[in-house]
Amino acid sequence: MVTASPAPRRRTRAASSALPAFALYGEAGAPNPLLLHVESIHSRSRLYDWEIEAHVHQGLHQVLWVRRGTVEARLDESRIAGEGPVALVIPPGVAHAFRFSRDCEGYVLTVNAGLLAEGDAAGVGDALQTLFAAPRALALAADAPELPRLQALFDALHAEHAGGGEEGPVPSWLARALVWRLAQLGRREDQQAARRGAAAGRQPLYTRWVVLMESHYREHWPVSRYAERLGLSTERLNRMVRAETGHNAQALLHARLAREACRRLVHVAAPVSRLAFELGFEDPAYFCRFFKRQTGLAPSEFRQKALQAGAEAADAGAKKPAPLAGRTGDVDE
Repeated sequence: MVTASPAPRRRTRAASSALPAFALYGEAGAPNPLLLHVESIHSRSRLYDWEIEAHVHQGLHQVLWVRRGTVEARLDESRIAGEGPVALVIPPGVAHAFRFSRDCEGYVLTVNAGLLAEGDAAGVGDALQTLFAAPRALALAADAPELPRLQALFDALHAEHAGGGEEGPVPSWLARALVWRLAQLGRREDQQAARRGAAAGRQPLYTRWVVLMESHYREHWPVSRYAERLGLSTERLNRMVRAETGHNAQALLHARLAREACRRLVHVAAPVSRLAFELGFEDPAYFCRFFKRQTGLAPSEFRQKALQAGAEAADAGAKKPAPLAGRTGDVDE
């Protein structure tokens, strides 16, 4: 069950810039970290007497899952009183604060949406945009068929994190499944709201930018084309991205390309020249210069260091990554 009411106007979104910005509450961190983190509600809130004061997360999306107990929340200009089971959805940059009952049980998922949108995860981009269309509460009935599925996904994701498995692919798979299932609930609520004549919230521009960047970064679109697709000027797009991440749009596009290049150099047995073409570079030599500017290493140097690190890990008893083959034809400067 959820009740909502407007918060006092002095607590507006515009004022959120004066609020503390965290990666995780109480922990300093750079904006837009490559973070996928899940923790139980009580693990952090009990340290603060079950009350989390107003703050923001720059470049991070968050879902608060309350299975049992009650929560009073402030999301930008709205106050929400909810009783589990309920999910509170918090897009990046939204000012939020919570007060939990001491018997509250559930989880907090904090994620950089770019990590979930990366790769060929079908439907995740649409799900991200649907789920994080606006800060809101998604309440479930106690006998809702989705409830055990959502709880099982949260439990599994938390177990992976607690067991030290956050570096593998499983946490991303589970987080994507959670976003997808919660988005289905969001769509259902939006459809019901539309039938009642209520307008659905507009997709936050930052989430739309993340999904659009993931779809087209290998095509090397200029920033102006992204801005046009989002209905913004280039200056406004850069201002929005910088407010969330501390970097302009071009810097994020370059960082995404470099991250994909690193991944392929380690895991794909192919010459550097071929990887360059696959990443949209017409000139492998230019790709090598780009990569070195981004990482400080030439592609072949990066690959060699990764192989060496894998061999050392194997010597220490860790599992060694599959060896790379077919490395002829590498082009470096």
